[in-house]
Amino acid sequence: MSAAQDTLPLFTLDGGPPSPRPHSLPSSFLRLARGSLPLWLLSYLPLSPQGAAPAEPETLSLESRVVPLGACAFADGVVQRGRWIRNVDAALAGVEGARGGNAVCNQKYNFLSFLPLVLYEQFRMFYNLFFLLVACSQFIPALRVGFFWTYFGPLVFVLLVSVSKEAFDDLARFQRDRKLNMFAYSLLLPDENGSAHTVRIPSQDIRVGDVLILDTDERVPADCVLLRVVCPEDDHSPAVKDRTDAAPSAGQGDTLFIRTDQLDGETDWKLRRAVAGSQSFMRDEDMLYSHYQIEAEAPKKEIYDFVGTFVDPNDPSGNKEPLTLENTLWANTVVASGRAICVVMYNGDETRSMLNTSSPRSKIGKLDLEVNRMSKMLFFLLFSLSALLTGLRGFSGQWILYFCRYFLLLSAIIPISMRVNLDMAKIAYTTFIENDSEKMPGCTVRNSNLPEELGRIEYILTDKTGTLTQNEMSFKKLHLGTMLFARDSLEDIYQYAKAAFQHDAADRANTEWNETTADNRMVPMTSDNISRSSSGYGYGRDVVKGRRTHKQIQEALLAIALAHNVTPVEDAGQRTLQAASPDEVALVTFAESVGIILKERSMSRVILKVPGNLELRYDILAEFPFTSAAKRMGIIVKERHTNVITLFVKGADTTMAKKVRYNDWLDEECGNLAREGLRTLVYAKRELSIADYELFADRWQTARTSSINRKEYMATVQEEIEQDMVLLALTGVEDKLQPNVRESLEKLRHAGIRIWMLTGDKVETATNIAVSSRLAERSQGIFTITGMTGRNEASRALARFRRVASTDVLVVDGTSLQIYLDMFPEQFIELAAMAPAAVACRCSPTQKAAVVQLLQTQLNKRVAAIGDGGNDVGMIQQAHAGIGIPGKEGMQASLAADFSITSFSHLTRLLLWHGRNSYRRSARLAQFVIHRGLIISIIQTVYCALFFYAAVSVYSGWILVGYATVFTMFPVFSLILDEDVNEHAADTYPELYKDLQKGRSLNLKTFLIWVFKSIYQGTMIMVFSVYVLWDDEYFTTLHLSAISFTSLILTELLMVAFEVHRWHWMMIAAEACSLLCYVASIFILQDTFDHSLIFQWGFLGRVIAVTLVSCVPVTIGKWLKRKFAPAPYSKLA
Repeated sequence: MSAAQDTLPLFTLDGGPPSPRPHSLPSSFLRLARGSLPLWLLSYLPLSPQGAAPAEPETLSLESRVVPLGACAFADGVVQRGRWIRNVDAALAGVEGARGGNAVCNQKYNFLSFLPLVLYEQFRMFYNLFFLLVACSQFIPALRVGFFWTYFGPLVFVLLVSVSKEAFDDLARFQRDRKLNMFAYSLLLPDENGSAHTVRIPSQDIRVGDVLILDTDERVPADCVLLRVVCPEDDHSPAVKDRTDAAPSAGQGDTLFIRTDQLDGETDWKLRRAVAGSQSFMRDEDMLYSHYQIEAEAPKKEIYDFVGTFVDPNDPSGNKEPLTLENTLWANTVVASGRAICVVMYNGDETRSMLNTSSPRSKIGKLDLEVNRMSKMLFFLLFSLSALLTGLRGFSGQWILYFCRYFLLLSAIIPISMRVNLDMAKIAYTTFIENDSEKMPGCTVRNSNLPEELGRIEYILTDKTGTLTQNEMSFKKLHLGTMLFARDSLEDIYQYAKAAFQHDAADRANTEWNETTADNRMVPMTSDNISRSSSGYGYGRDVVKGRRTHKQIQEALLAIALAHNVTPVEDAGQRTLQAASPDEVALVTFAESVGIILKERSMSRVILKVPGNLELRYDILAEFPFTSAAKRMGIIVKERHTNVITLFVKGADTTMAKKVRYNDWLDEECGNLAREGLRTLVYAKRELSIADYELFADRWQTARTSSINRKEYMATVQEEIEQDMVLLALTGVEDKLQPNVRESLEKLRHAGIRIWMLTGDKVETATNIAVSSRLAERSQGIFTITGMTGRNEASRALARFRRVASTDVLVVDGTSLQIYLDMFPEQFIELAAMAPAAVACRCSPTQKAAVVQLLQTQLNKRVAAIGDGGNDVGMIQQAHAGIGIPGKEGMQASLAADFSITSFSHLTRLLLWHGRNSYRRSARLAQFVIHRGLIISIIQTVYCALFFYAAVSVYSGWILVGYATVFTMFPVFSLILDEDVNEHAADTYPELYKDLQKGRSLNLKTFLIWVFKSIYQGTMIMVFSVYVLWDDEYFTTLHLSAISFTSLILTELLMVAFEVHRWHWMMIAAEACSLLCYVASIFILQDTFDHSLIFQWGFLGRVIAVTLVSCVPVTIGKWLKRKFAPAPYSKLA
């Protein structure tokens, strides 16, 4: 939409017609008049309103927008008229003028553009364009060299296969789009009597400003702001009127959960909060008659950020409520609990989901590039043979015409069926992989163009958390500086905590807690104070140290129980903890195991149940959510009984070390826990006076309502409050290794694959995992490069590593890696590639993708990347073969990957078995397709040379069509079932994979060998066929073509049989079927085959003689090669 349109009022306030509403329209190829087309076709074709001129494509607004919440104008408390008129009946009937621009359109074509665009895409390919020109040349009488369908038949067959596939795929997209677009949602509309009612409208008709009611498990159709969460007791609301299946909300009527796995790939539920200002409405329909409006930023791609305000323009105080990400429901998320009432902010192409929709980088396999290169060589050979025949005939007369006719006669050298055969083979490999459910359950192929790439991998770049490890966190250690508790000390921690809370309970019972200072601080924890408060409980000064210990443990446990975003949820009578991070769930679970139970967590409060059957109630004053940039989260709470205001912060040690008071143990203990392979978090607190908090609250509110640089302003205010904090605790949680990781890594190393681990974790933790997973052998040294700050320092470190590069595993941190990537990437990647393995720690997603790209561009290596989180998507999409694992961090990596597996251990079978078979089979298939076209072209060349360079075809049209299809197609394609080694050998001897990395199955050498075979066999078939008939009284070109063509078919079938390593029943059936088809053609094509010759024993003897001459020498050569230069796999037989 234009900027000018966006500034128009969303609804008219006078009696005039509705003003244009901001919305997006899906792009279309063309717009048509309506006529009398059926309704299903109207929904398939993007049409303009009848009689309207085609609309110009709209662009996204660059300005912010204002959406009034109220839908009705009123004066003196009386409803005057609706601000906008909505023709719901017209929308339901599919009238274009009533549509709201929220239609999903993933189709590549429409009804009229399909055929032109598909044909354009097909003829962009060299093969198809070449054969189109060849076929069209047959319309020119001077260039006509054979039967018309000889040239058009194969081309039409290839195009039919490709066009049918495109039609099927686009029809499936249309059906999916229609299902989404016609899904009905509840729209809240005003009544004339001041009430409201709901109607059901299709998703495609939803407009900006619509107030929707979404039930549990309903997909959010557009980007919305959450206004209210409906509870079942709100039966005065039209949202629940006459309905009894209302789901309870997640909190106190202001929060609910959503699932975002289809947006960001994360499977954990996300908490969303209703706008606080909308809670003042007594009824849901009151929103339709209010003056409130939402000011929102312009549409953008960022799904983890939102800037907006909720404001009443008639309020003289000008108060604004800031709106953030937690107030939003993005399109394609799903309401997981509760029932939402929300207002649409962005629809159609302006939603976050659509703005982030982009076509991934198109990946082309190395085998496809090699085949394309060989096609160019075949074209050169075609040109050379045509020129040779023309030169031998002489460059006189109409030599250009003869050159063209030779070129057309020999055009079978370019195998038009190559692309179709390889594409069908890829589909078969995809089926084999996905059906291997016994060994690889849940494996999915998302890119069917790359199965052969799995057989050429030289480097694997893997994530750590959730890939090598399970991403199932369990608490292991709690360090308090002077005390260390392990998991087997839970009972001790419980007793300490119980004693501390009992002391507090006794103090509350015996002493009236008063504010002791003007700044709202508690009495300092001095020995006298502790002794005095303890004396009433029966203790003296001799327990001062014990009371300090109790208090220290109590504060650490309260920090763990308060500083998080975990929410308890009741689901089917089961209590579960929902959070965005498994670390938080593990730590809250630990707190509950020692008696501190999270009873309630809402937008405004936290209730804890502590030992002694006590409840602690905290009001949440402010929250600082975790971000990858901040690497910490915080919360400000006020304990209701004492009115003490406390800031709790937890985060990474590198961040928290700068914010806590001086201590002498944090760095050392973080290193100790990391060396044990544990993930660490640091907890700290700061007690705030009333004056400190009020100053912060004013600045925080200003920052939150700022329309410019809100994020930076909020970060600055947060930094200021997080100073001079008291260090409370250091926690360590364990992430166990995935099953069979060690065995899998060992097999991959024996297969000649280098494995690098790229992780965002600490150096010590990553190093420990590398050793425990045997990525780094215990006999190998570890060379660490960390903390580099400048070019010279980084260069010297790299020079030191050069001395041990071949023996030591390289470990580098993120800051040092960035210096190498920026300043001397070539030298770094060359040295890193010499190491047996490499580990990059504190690695950003951008750095992961950059490392993959360096291996591809600088070293020309085939790289596979495997991960399970959103931070792995970059390297997965950059790699030649991207492999995703659906895990605790969500489905984003799995959905972006070319292949999805459920466990790292499945990677060995995916590469060593399926990758091997896919590459070897496609290489063999490509060789035979080349041989099939080249041998018949050589026969044609020899025929022209023997018979005075006549530019005529040796074979009639129908048998040429049969040769490219039913006579040879099935046996050649059945090679995709061949296995050079069995499953057990491929798994037991991973060293066999090294031979595939060299690309010897399809290279220049093998290409030239097959060219030589084709030249020899084609020459022998034609020359020997002439020889055996030369003195025959029945010598005719018809008899010559019958003997040579029959020998050609037998030669092709025998060549396939000689190449088979392990017979499959379908291979035998393919050979028999092709032979029967040829025999049947002899009876059918009586004009082509002379039955008086064919049904004589002499004919059969001549055919056998010609076939033996063409096949025996080639077979002897193959046997000698296997005898004296056997392939590695043959030694296992």
